Amino acid sequence: MFNKILIANRGEIAVRVIRACQEMRIKTVAVYSTADAHSQHVKLADEKVCIGPPPNKDSYLHAPNIIEAAHITGAEAIHPGYGYLSEQASFVEACEACQVKFIGPPAEVIEQMGDKARAREIARSAKVPIIPGTGGTVGSEAEALKVGSTIGYPLYIKAVAGGGGTGIRRVDDADDLPRALQMAKGEALAAFGNPEVYIEKLVEEPRHIEAQVMADAHGHVIHLGLRECSVQNVRHKKLVEEAPAPHLSSSLQNKISEAAVRLTKSVGYQNAGTLEFLVDKQGAFFFLEMNTRLQVEHPVTELVTGVDIVQEQIRIAAGLPLSIAQKDVKMHGHAIECRITAEDPERNYAPSAGTIKTLHFPGGLGVRIDSHVYAGYEVPPYYDPMLGKLIVWGPDRASAIARMARCLNEIEVTGIPTNVELQKRIIANPFYKRGEVTTDFLVRRVMTG
Repeated sequence: MFNKILIANRGEIAVRVIRACQEMRIKTVAVYSTADAHSQHVKLADEKVCIGPPPNKDSYLHAPNIIEAAHITGAEAIHPGYGYLSEQASFVEACEACQVKFIGPPAEVIEQMGDKARAREIARSAKVPIIPGTGGTVGSEAEALKVGSTIGYPLYIKAVAGGGGTGIRRVDDADDLPRALQMAKGEALAAFGNPEVYIEKLVEEPRHIEAQVMADAHGHVIHLGLRECSVQNVRHKKLVEEAPAPHLSSSLQNKISEAAVRLTKSVGYQNAGTLEFLVDKQGAFFFLEMNTRLQVEHPVTELVTGVDIVQEQIRIAAGLPLSIAQKDVKMHGHAIECRITAEDPERNYAPSAGTIKTLHFPGGLGVRIDSHVYAGYEVPPYYDPMLGKLIVWGPDRASAIARMARCLNEIEVTGIPTNVELQKRIIANPFYKRGEVTTDFLVRRVMTG
C-alpha cells in the first residue's frame, strides 16, 4: 500500500480523496494555485505545494509542476480526481516514466476510450448497441451532408475529445450543417486542442443512464448498478443524479449492466470507470461514451452499495484485487445528489465569484456534504463554479426526495448567488417526483413551468 498520495486536483473532489486517504492512514499532499491558497483541501492535507498562478494551464494542467511536487514530497502515487489531467494519456505516461503511480486506468485505455469516435467502434465490436452515426471522424462538408441524409435529422456533431457536455452542437436540417460543422471544429480545437468531430443521430427524449464499473489488475470486473443522470442544463451539465436508476425493468437493468461489464473487459480496463448510455422511449439503449475516471456523482452509488469507490481506486492502483465480488454487491435504499453551484439566476445562471459571507449546510440522518467551502471563503473566478454536493439517502425514492427537499430548505449561503432555488424547483416538480425525466427535462418541465 502507498504511504503518501498527491492529489492533482482542487475543490470538493480533492477534499473527498484526502478523506479517503486519511481513513486508510495514508499521508496526503495537496497542490494548489495561488488562488486556492486558503481552500479546504489545502488545510486538510498533510503537506501542500503551490504549483503556479491561477490559470489552469499554469497550475492544475501543468503536469511537470505536479510531478515535481510528487518527487519533492516523496509521494508514491497521484490521484487525479476528475477533470483536469484525469483523462490525459500523456500525463499517465509521464507519471510512469517518473516512477509515480497514476491512480486510474492505463494510458492506452484512456487514449482508446477518450477518442469518442474510436470508442463507438470498440463498443460495436463488443456487441454493445451504439447510436447511428459515423464510423469514425467526419472531415469534409460533403461527407457530413452524406451522413446527415443517411441517418436523418436532427443530429449531433460531437468533438472526439469532448466530455462533460462540452463540444456538442445540434443540427436540425441540412441547411444548418455546413456552418455547424465549422463551428464545432473550431470549438473542439479551442476546448481540447483537437478539431476532429463525429456525427450521431439525435435520440429523441432520451434518459441518460450510467453504469459504474470497477476493475482490478487480476481480471475481476464488476458493476455497482446504474445511475439516473437525465436532469441537465442546456449545456448538458448534470444538476441532479440518483441511484439506483428508477423505473427501469429488471431485464433492461441487467442488459445495460452486462453490456457495461462486457465493454470494460474488452479493453483491459483497470480502476473505476463509468459507461454512459441513452435509453429511448421504447426502452432501447445505446452506448454514449466511457469516462475513464471517477465521476462527480459517484457518492450516490456509494450510499446505496456501501462501497467506498475512492478507496477501491487506491487499492487497485496498489495492485490489490477488488475487495468485493459481483455477488456481494447489493442495492439498499435510494440516493439523490444535487450539485450546489455559484451561478447567478439573474444572468442565465452564469458562474459567479465573490466571498461567502454566511454558510450553513444541512445535516441529519442520511445526509452527506462533499464540499471545500466555508464562511469567509472567496470563490475564485477561474474555475468550475461547484461549491459542493448535497447527497441524501432514504429507504426508498419518495423518502429520499422528501429528505432532499428538507435539506435544500435548510441551506443558507449569502454573499454570492447560487442555484439552490433552481434545485428546489427541480425536486418539487411533479414530473421529477414521478421519475418522468429526460435530458430536456429542465427546459420542458422546470424553466417553462
